[in-house]
Amino acid sequence: MPEAPEKFDTAMTTWQEWQDAPWGRLRYAIAEVNLARHLDGLNGGPLRILDLAGGDGGDAMRLAARGHHVTIVDYAPAMLSAATERATAGGLTELITCVQADVAALPADLATGQFDVVLCHNLLQYVGDVAGTLATALAPLKDGGLFSVMAINRHSAALNITVRQMDPAAALAALDTDQARTQMFNSALTLHTAEEIISVLHGLGCQDVQHYGIRSFCDYITDDARKYDPAFYADLEQLELATTARPPYMHTARLFQLTARKRSS
Repeated sequence: MPEAPEKFDTAMTTWQEWQDAPWGRLRYAIAEVNLARHLDGLNGGPLRILDLAGGDGGDAMRLAARGHHVTIVDYAPAMLSAATERATAGGLTELITCVQADVAALPADLATGQFDVVLCHNLLQYVGDVAGTLATALAPLKDGGLFSVMAINRHSAALNITVRQMDPAAALAALDTDQARTQMFNSALTLHTAEEIISVLHGLGCQDVQHYGIRSFCDYITDDARKYDPAFYADLEQLELATTARPPYMHTARLFQLTARKRSS
């Protein structure tokens, strides 16, 4: 992992505020619905889920609340501490396990853990070797298990800059680069497209790849204050859910989510 864990630790307050904001809530709500489409056919009972770079458990808590056993792997101690606190507050301690480790060097018991589901959400933009990272993430997954990948959509960059910053010159420049930066974590990012990652997943033997968009509209509505209105938010969430898998909207969504099955040996 190229970034020091301290960067993520020191941004904890800002990160938690982001998760509580409408755009953060949408990110988790839509991802949960997309995952739920595929979970019912796995084993018919509580699942073993591995959440790589799972941070403070935004995805994990929702899955544990559904009765699944989730192991969160992250290398930032403050993130894992916050995840433990969330699990305690939600009465989910028996369903949540936290492991401090680098995703690129998983402990042996996790690397061969035979999990039913593996999440690799919002990690790819921080790594240099995408194919290697995805191969490592797939290793703990059972044959036929569900893999979920989420990342910032490069196709959204120029549109986001134009709408949010009203800077067409910067948007023009963004068309020809995959580099960006996150102010929250003060880190360099490499942006990807769903099409690129789908190709890598196929090369790694994945099948039944499904493409979803996360926040197809929210980020292009500039009145952020209105999104805090409960009625407006409810309508926006319904719109986002209706278009998460509907072309062409997922192609310009701020994030893409891909689900796939690990091909049986």
